[in-house]
Amino acid sequence: MGKDNNTLEKNATFLMIAALISKIIGMLYKSPLSTTLGSQSFALFQFAQNIYFILLMIATFSIPQAVSKIMAEKIAFKRYRDAQKVFRCALLYAVIAGGAVALFCVFGASILVPDNMANARLALQMLAPTIFLSGILGVFRGYFQAYRNMLPTSISQIIEQIFVAIVALGMSGFMVRHFSGQGEDVVQRWSAAGATLGTGAGVLSALLFMLLVYKVNSRTIRGKIERDRRSVNESYSVLMKSIMLIVFPIILSTFIYNVNGTVNSYMYMGIMGMRGREEDMLQVLYAEYGFFMTLINIPLTLASTAPTSMIPEVSAHYATGDLEAANAKTDRATWISMLISIPAAVGLAVLSGPITRLIFPKTNGVAGQLLILGAITIILNGNSNISNGVLQGIGKPNIPMIHAAIALVVDVIAMALLMFFTDLGIYGVVIAMIVYAVVMVLLNDRAMKKYMGHRNPWKSAYLYPLLASIPMGLVAGGVYYGLYALLPVNIICLGVSVIFAVVVYFVVYLLVSRPTEEDLSALPGGRYLARAAGRLYRSKDPK
Repeated sequence: MGKDNNTLEKNATFLMIAALISKIIGMLYKSPLSTTLGSQSFALFQFAQNIYFILLMIATFSIPQAVSKIMAEKIAFKRYRDAQKVFRCALLYAVIAGGAVALFCVFGASILVPDNMANARLALQMLAPTIFLSGILGVFRGYFQAYRNMLPTSISQIIEQIFVAIVALGMSGFMVRHFSGQGEDVVQRWSAAGATLGTGAGVLSALLFMLLVYKVNSRTIRGKIERDRRSVNESYSVLMKSIMLIVFPIILSTFIYNVNGTVNSYMYMGIMGMRGREEDMLQVLYAEYGFFMTLINIPLTLASTAPTSMIPEVSAHYATGDLEAANAKTDRATWISMLISIPAAVGLAVLSGPITRLIFPKTNGVAGQLLILGAITIILNGNSNISNGVLQGIGKPNIPMIHAAIALVVDVIAMALLMFFTDLGIYGVVIAMIVYAVVMVLLNDRAMKKYMGHRNPWKSAYLYPLLASIPMGLVAGGVYYGLYALLPVNIICLGVSVIFAVVVYFVVYLLVSRPTEEDLSALPGGRYLARAAGRLYRSKDPK
């Protein structure tokens, strides 16, 4: 295996492990958080977070990808001084854009949050400083990603999530106790706002860590710059223009790609309110939707680590004209993504009820039903995340942006029809989400064939994981419900069924796909999997 393959797989592994730890922490802390806040306050917190996420995308959310892409192209030609200038320009951009959007977050909360969710406005305003700091943090993460070093980003993500959990739980509990007796609206408003303070604490802690890493590496960085004889010393104005020309399409495409969730939330609350649904019930059901999103975001985040680590690699190969290597990186990232996405979707669908009851004891059961319906989006979004990363990496950021806009129009039409002409309610939000994802997959697949000559590795990346996931799902459901009939303890039955399911999945996968040792080394714990695969192969082929 070549050095480039090892780099991609090592970086993907770092990000995958960090994402797994971060999402587990995020999932675990939201369980007691939802209990502390109650369904209605949790819905306010979730709504404010969704608006914050959109504002963050407008400001600086895609800065890490943009910085890593631009710098990676220059580093590929050993233009370290020019790469450092890109870094400084990106910091300036992050300060200006992040500051402007943070101010809008403070003074425009009444515009951003509808009247039937007015108690979420204070929570949104509390997130304004976080928007400003997130842009700066994103620049530092993109800087090290450009040098193909994902370890600082990975560690900072874990640190961030730890502080998010601690501060969110502490401050939400403090607000509930402090404002108790002052009216339900006051308690809901301030407790949701207290929970959002955790997000700011997490970003600040991660930024301080990245500043420390940068300081530790400053001597090495200066050495590369001093030995640089290839940079063309582009002016800051030229570099800033280049950053904007690349950043804006990426940010816009990412914004359009992710805004459908917020648009659907607005439409759900607005149209259902027009149809006379009670505000309290709408908020309770929206909290169930928040539980559902928390659960599916774990595999979605894990699957997105492959394209995140892939973009600098694809950009570097494409810049040097090595299209074959760029396609090979795409296939590798797709394989890693689907190896996680497909069994995760099947497992969450089969065990939806037990999982939601374990993580969110206050659920009324709707979240589990949403999980059965919406698990397919894990696979669909895993696919489109790869294709978005590829198209951005080869300098075609406008393509996924256009596709996301088309998908958004289809999503809005589907959402309007579902809300006005059916009684599906919150289930319609998930159906529209699936429609959006399907449109993105189809359009992006066509574009990759056109611009890259790429063909999706359907057999190796999709068919084999699916074949292994079918018996896995049967075993997971059979073991859980069979054991539960004898010993009705949810956590024990769930733990045993998951262990059996994981073993069955990997054994069947190894038998049907017979991956090489090089393939398995791409995964966390790949060395141990390779040994297990060798023993399994020898048992089936004694000669």
